[in-house]
Amino acid sequence: MAGTEVTIWHNPRCSNSRAALQLLREHGIEPRVVDYLASPPDRATLLQVAADSGLGLRGLVRDKEAVFAELGVGAAGDDALLDAMLAHPQLINRPVVISGRGVRLCRPPETVLELLP
Repeated sequence: MAGTEVTIWHNPRCSNSRAALQLLREHGIEPRVVDYLASPPDRATLLQVAADSGLGLRGLVRDKEAVFAELGVGAAGDDALLDAMLAHPQLINRPVVISGRGVRLCRPPETVLELLP
C-alpha cells in the first residue's frame, strides 16, 4: 500500500487490536498507530469515521463497558452518545483501521484484509 497512509486506533491490551496490527505488518504495512485512549479523536473525526465505516456511532460504541451503563446512554440520542464517547474514549470500539481503501472496525481482526490491495 505504498503511498497510502494507514492508521489504526489501537489498544495494546486488546487481542483483536494486536492481531489486526500484526496482520497489517505481515502484509508490509507499517500503519500510524494511535493510542486512542491517550489521544482520543476529536468530535469531527469521530463523526467522520463513524460515517465512513458505515456503522454510525452506535456501531462503534463498546456497550459492554461498565461506564456505558453508568452513564445511561443506551437509549440516548447520537449527540449524547458522541459526548460520552469523547469524554470516555474506552467507549470507542477497537481496532478501527482507516485507509484510502476505506474504514473498518476490525472485529474480527481479519476484517483488516478487506482494506488490503
